[in-house]
Amino acid sequence: MSVRPGTIRGLHFQSEPAAQGKLVRCLAGRIFDVAVDLRSGSKTFGRWISVVLSPEQNNQLWVPAGFGHGFCTFEPNSVISYRVTSYYSPEHDKGVAWDEPDIGVEWPEIADPDTLSAKDRQQPSLADLPAYFSMEDR
Repeated sequence: MSVRPGTIRGLHFQSEPAAQGKLVRCLAGRIFDVAVDLRSGSKTFGRWISVVLSPEQNNQLWVPAGFGHGFCTFEPNSVISYRVTSYYSPEHDKGVAWDEPDIGVEWPEIADPDTLSAKDRQQPSLADLPAYFSMEDR
């Protein structure tokens, strides 16, 4: 649960061999949900998509392994649910900066950088991110 509107999380992923696909939905509140292609050699490398998830729409976003994921809450007490294809692995937990200019996510105006976790404040740029995923692996 994210209590404050404007809470930002991401852009997160897990590296191999613990890479995760995620099925994301919002059980309470409303979120701006983002997926970013991090597969080197992909025609869409570094490009992102977004969708607004809410219980009223009863919609979900599938984020495949090889993609980063992040979100921003629009409402207080937003609850996000994940179904994942692999267990959480702290040693494989990785990320890229939420505000990476080479990705250029157009975050909603409510996005509040003061809500970032210590981990998210230290994520690398896309240029400094090792090639964790490749199109040859898929």
